Amino acid sequence: MCGIVGLFLKNQSIEDRLGAMFTPMLIEMTDRGPDSAGIAIYHDAAPERFAKITAFHPDPDFDWEPVCDAIRTEFNATVEDRRNDSHMVILSDADPRAAARLIEDSDPRTQIMSVGSTIEIYKEMGLPGEVARQFKLERMTGSHAVGHTRMATESAVTTAGSHPFSTGLDLCLVHNGSLSNHNSLRERLHDHEGMVFATENDTEVAAAYIASRLDKGRTLHDALEDCLSDLDGFYTFVAGTKDGFAVLRDPIACKPAILAETEDYVAFGSEYRALVSLPGIEKAKVWEPEPAVVYSWGGRA
Repeated sequence: MCGIVGLFLKNQSIEDRLGAMFTPMLIEMTDRGPDSAGIAIYHDAAPERFAKITAFHPDPDFDWEPVCDAIRTEFNATVEDRRNDSHMVILSDADPRAAARLIEDSDPRTQIMSVGSTIEIYKEMGLPGEVARQFKLERMTGSHAVGHTRMATESAVTTAGSHPFSTGLDLCLVHNGSLSNHNSLRERLHDHEGMVFATENDTEVAAAYIASRLDKGRTLHDALEDCLSDLDGFYTFVAGTKDGFAVLRDPIACKPAILAETEDYVAFGSEYRALVSLPGIEKAKVWEPEPAVVYSWGGRA
C-alpha cells in the first residue's frame, strides 16, 4: 500500500504556490506510506543547451566539488551547482547522459535521481512530512509536481528504492501496485534496448518501458496506452514529463484513485482527502478515473 499525489498547474500565474499547495497533499498520504517519500518537481528550466542533473549521496559531508571539477575537465563544460540537503543539482552544458555516468562513477554510493531541463527529484527515507521539510518543499515553485509515499511490502526500505523513478530526460513515474511480468520486461529492455537498471523495483522497469516508448516518438499519452498491452499486474501510474502529466489505472483498477480539475489545476490523489486542502476544490470536477483509460494534460492556460 502506497500513496500517490500529483498536481499540474494549468494557470501559470499560480506557479509560485506549487509547493505550498502540494505539500499538504503529500503529507496527507503518510498512513499509506510512512517508510519513505519522494517528489518530482518541474521548475527553473535550464538555459538552452544546458541540463540539470539531480544526484544523491548518503554522506551529508560529501564533497561535490571534485565531481563538478571532473565534469568541467572531461567535457570542457560550464558547471554550476545548488545543494538541497542530501541532494545536489548540477547544471551543465555537458552531454547530460555522459555527465550523469561520470557522476555515478565518482563514488559507488552516488545515485542519479533525475536528468532533464526542468525536472528535479528528491527522495529520502522517513515520514513524508520529514522529507518535505528536509527539502523545503513548501517553498518550491514550478509548473507541476508528482509525489509518492511508500510502504515497502516486497523490498527493503532504501532511498534508491523510493519513488519517483526517472529513466529518461524529464520523465518521472510513480506507481501503486505490483507488476507480474517486470523480470521478463527488464530482460527485454536490457537485451534489446541497452537499458541499465539501478534497483530491483518493478516501478523502475515500468518507467524504463515508458522511456523506451517516448524514445520511439510516442507521446506520453500513447506510451501509457502501450502499457496496457505490455504490462501485466495491477497498477496506478502517475507520470510527468517536461510539459505533460498523465494518469493510468490497469484494467482491473483495484487501487484507489481520484482526479480533480478546475480552471487552474489538475490534481490526483490515492484518496480524496489528499485533495481537500486545494483552493477551489469544492467547485472542482471530481471523478474516479476509469480502468484502462489514459488521462493526460499538456500545456497551461
